Amino acid sequence: MGRAFLIVLDSVGCGGAPDAGAFGDAGSNTLGHIARECAAGRAEEGRSGALQLPVLDALGLGRAVTLASGDPVPGLGAEPRGLWGAATEISPGKDTPTGHWELAGVPVPWDWHYFPDTQPAFPDDLVAEVCRLADTDGILGNRHASGTVIIEDEGARHVKTGWPICYTSADSVFQIAAHEKHFGLDRLQRLCQALAPTCHAMNVGRVIARPFVGSAEDGFTRTANRHDYAVDPPAPTLCEWVQGAGRQVNAVGKIGDIFSMRGIGEVRKGTDNNLFEHLCAFGAQAVDGSLTFANFVEFDSMYGHRRDVSGYARHLEWFDAALPRFLDCMRPGDLVLFTADHGNDPTWRGTEHTRERVPVIGHGLGVRDIGLVGFTDVGASVAAHLGVDASPPGRSFL
Repeated sequence: MGRAFLIVLDSVGCGGAPDAGAFGDAGSNTLGHIARECAAGRAEEGRSGALQLPVLDALGLGRAVTLASGDPVPGLGAEPRGLWGAATEISPGKDTPTGHWELAGVPVPWDWHYFPDTQPAFPDDLVAEVCRLADTDGILGNRHASGTVIIEDEGARHVKTGWPICYTSADSVFQIAAHEKHFGLDRLQRLCQALAPTCHAMNVGRVIARPFVGSAEDGFTRTANRHDYAVDPPAPTLCEWVQGAGRQVNAVGKIGDIFSMRGIGEVRKGTDNNLFEHLCAFGAQAVDGSLTFANFVEFDSMYGHRRDVSGYARHLEWFDAALPRFLDCMRPGDLVLFTADHGNDPTWRGTEHTRERVPVIGHGLGVRDIGLVGFTDVGASVAAHLGVDASPPGRSFL
């Protein structure tokens, strides 16, 4: 019995979403625009020249981008030797839980609550609840912000006052940043966990603990101890289908948080470099019939939101160069699918996610053109490969 590996490259979209205009994102194309900037010599920091992704391109990545968006992809022109296509989302969002849940077979049936891009951004009663739970006289931030910028702006005041830094974005999210030493990591996580039910009742998708370290003199840096407190999926997902069939489900990265640990067995976290090592370990050790579900977040958090084209290209090239070591762990009958949950075009205006189709490329089934599919078809296909029952609306493309 073969195994399945579902690997989400967070935010690595490929343009062409038919409803992108409704989100203000018509014309966005994360992969296509990165490739264009690289080919034009405008992504030269720490790398040079055309985007080099020989492993992913050989599976069909370039073809997937062109299928999704109609755009040529400089540097990605290989004849596919794997499974390739692109997926379209139907849920009314372009955020992490929405994308992952729908990939796992469950579209979001409600509208998320988004905080207004005003200052202050949060209602007084929610601020009062944070203060009560944190036992502080106030909060800092209270606005839309980049997570790295706001700790630069507010970090020194946070250390001095002890007040948590609270901020949001265009996603349905309430984020709290706090210093691991001066505020305490455990205290931050308890605060976020205690606040989560209040936010979830408002249809806010996630409360996220964003710990950091450092000083005003040397600068502040976020750590890998992030924790997401997400709303439970509205129905059983791929993870529960597989676990309910008596199979093992392994989570790499923030998958356990995204699915509120429903249907999740072993969890391994860390930076993307650490996560790749964990992925290789599961590739070598995971039992037959198991699902390993991974998310590599730094494409999004480190480079997409920061609009860092060179950094995004470097990270793609790092991942591609590392892939042969993982693929060498595969056994006959295994299926590996690479996809994404949304876009985050680093050439786009603002700092937020972009509404895009996502590539779906695979290793283990030979050459297969699956065309344009739905996000839910990804979960249905993984279930079909593992021989477990799936729920509609997804249909297997295998």
